Amino acid sequence: MTFAKMFALLLAAGLFVGCRKSSPPTPAPTPVATTSIDDLLPKQAQPKLRTMKIYLGAETLDAELALSRDEEMTGMMYRTNILDTDAMLFVLPYNQRANFWMKNCPESISAAYINPDGVIEEIHHLEKNDTNGVEAVTTNIRFVLETSDGWFTRHHIESGTVLRTEKGSLPETFLK
Repeated sequence: MTFAKMFALLLAAGLFVGCRKSSPPTPAPTPVATTSIDDLLPKQAQPKLRTMKIYLGAETLDAELALSRDEEMTGMMYRTNILDTDAMLFVLPYNQRANFWMKNCPESISAAYINPDGVIEEIHHLEKNDTNGVEAVTTNIRFVLETSDGWFTRHHIESGTVLRTEKGSLPETFLK
């Protein structure tokens, strides 16, 4: 074989190999971002919130005020040793069918669902660590007051009781 023929054969082989379409590299799988509700929830109890005196008939509570979305979402999560004097008032952003659950709450509590006029509509037992929400019967709930378990029964507070604060009615205090 002459040099010219050998050169032509190598050139043809090189072109053949060089023109072959190569398979694209297999892309690495794209990780799927998974966010669960647990990723969004707080991991510890929130510090004690500012308080306000709440009057329910002859009874008085110094209730912590859950006013922001984060304070509301955290609520009494991770709290232990809830005393008869402990309470938290949730001021909801609009009238709604309140639905509270007890995820990450190691103690049962009682909750009063309160209408925009400051009147207790419903009182519920919330079982510790229960991830099923306790939904209000009505869509007209604007406030929720959480207390130690059984507080409303022990203090003879029932549906129809009007709540007031040291500044006036609940609507005067929070909805102006």
